[in-house]
Amino acid sequence: MALLESGENYLETILILQQRNGNVRSIDIAAEMNFSKPSVSRAMSILKKSGYIIMQPDGRIVLTENGLKKAASVLDRHKTLTAFLSEILKVPHDIAEKDACRIEHIISPITFAGIKKMVAEHEK
Repeated sequence: MALLESGENYLETILILQQRNGNVRSIDIAAEMNFSKPSVSRAMSILKKSGYIIMQPDGRIVLTENGLKKAASVLDRHKTLTAFLSEILKVPHDIAEKDACRIEHIISPITFAGIKKMVAEHEK
């Protein structure tokens, strides 16, 4: 099942919160994304059915192996694109962040690989 942009954003947010706080709950996601709890609950249900997350009995949300792989990929695209836009193209960081968030969902693997290589060379 193909994951929509919103699903990718949720997985990315879960990974970021997990890295920052350790444990992740729906309320944390709602606060981070500025979404309502019912919206987050619906999204978590979809992600669970799709095999991207596990909802623990105590309310913790854990990424499955598949979910972690997808979330890490989205986060890598976000960070790389933000670096490309802000460091190489000199776009103001706040605009680079917003644009990267949009681009990360539609960029082709070939184009992303080229940008990633350019960012890595720039950081040397």
